[in-house]
Amino acid sequence: MIRKIIEIFKIPELRQKIFITCLLLAIYRMGAAIPLPIIDQQAVYEHMRGLAQGVAGRVFGYVAMLSGINDLTNITIFGMGIMPYISASIIFQLLASVVPSLEQLMKEGESGRRKINEYTRYATVALTFGQSIFWVNYMMNRDLVPEQFQSFGYGAMAVLIMTAGTVFLMWIGEQIDEFGIGNGISLIIMAGIVARMPRAIATIIYETELTLAPPAGKYGVDTIVVMVLLFVGVVLGVIAMNEAQRRIPIESAKHVRGRRLYGGTRHYLPFRVNQAGVMPIIFASSLLMFPYFIFAWLDSIWPPQWYGSRLIAELREAFTGQGFVYTVTYVALIYFFCYFWTAITFNPKDIAENLQNYGSFIRGYRPGQRTADYLEKVMTRITYVGAAFLALVAVLPMLVSRWVGIEPFIASFFGGTALLIVVSVALDLVQKIDTHLVLRDYEGLLEKA
Repeated sequence: MIRKIIEIFKIPELRQKIFITCLLLAIYRMGAAIPLPIIDQQAVYEHMRGLAQGVAGRVFGYVAMLSGINDLTNITIFGMGIMPYISASIIFQLLASVVPSLEQLMKEGESGRRKINEYTRYATVALTFGQSIFWVNYMMNRDLVPEQFQSFGYGAMAVLIMTAGTVFLMWIGEQIDEFGIGNGISLIIMAGIVARMPRAIATIIYETELTLAPPAGKYGVDTIVVMVLLFVGVVLGVIAMNEAQRRIPIESAKHVRGRRLYGGTRHYLPFRVNQAGVMPIIFASSLLMFPYFIFAWLDSIWPPQWYGSRLIAELREAFTGQGFVYTVTYVALIYFFCYFWTAITFNPKDIAENLQNYGSFIRGYRPGQRTADYLEKVMTRITYVGAAFLALVAVLPMLVSRWVGIEPFIASFFGGTALLIVVSVALDLVQKIDTHLVLRDYEGLLEKA
């Protein structure tokens, strides 16, 4: 493996791409440490520490993780992160399946993709501007901004800085896509998640006692061994499920040209078991933010003597913690969004038509509608397995935090969205480096010696 890593830097083009990627990510991390000028950072730190144990703290922490932000205890010029760009991309991907004009652009190839990317950039600026206004207003109302800076001019300056920060992050991601290696936006999110690891490791080291019977609030040797084994097992399981495929054998029709017989070859049509990727967990987690706030609002305005007040209070408490109701709802939403996202991104009719146009077929099924029905049936079955895998990984941090007794931000490294993103992005990066090595007749990273 060391020899293979050395060979990576022997290829000038690949070495340059890796250097550019590392440089741009370093610029992102440096910018993530520059505080927003008008904010009282000490007041923000104390405020966020107070919210950390509540639902609002979990909401802010989750948004920070998906935005590529280390945490929200220090508001920086990249305070909005990359989340507005991700939201705009998801919006246009969903609209492309229902709006005919956008669907036509998607089918035009590179020119259509560039046009949609342009629309996505405009939507990113609009979303970032709106979210920055909300966020600056929130900090001013919570007295997180000194009194001399609580004016329209300073607020507008903060909004413009945060908007420009997100646009700059979007530019960094696009530069990595064009001149670096890997997916730029995914690498930014991964860098933000990995930046949390030193804090988690330091917390574990500080709270570890080398004994089997540690005092309260400390981790024993047995707990550390369980956490290490669990982490390795979860990572291996995530890699296995991300790479798992259902291969459908297809054959090409035989045809004669001159005196030669062509076609008749057999190959495979690979379907990923985890076709939806990490999107169902993102959608489900985002949607579960709203029930608590809705029931808390209803509980505050609903008179105690009215019918249903007790039910509203119980529902508010059910979504406050991560109990049975919360977990069951979480799993159900993951299954729903797995099938929903797969239905949007996977079109069996188009695949069947492409197979028919290229003269390929699935043995036992006629080209056309019969093939499309078969592909849809197969995808429905493997999506069920993929959804079960995502549900298990999503609830694992809650189970680990409850059973082992560790802090939630440490348990997030044992499953959930963070681990899925890190593993998926790392696998994609390794595969792209492997492709560069193989194209230049070097031994690939994924090849066995």
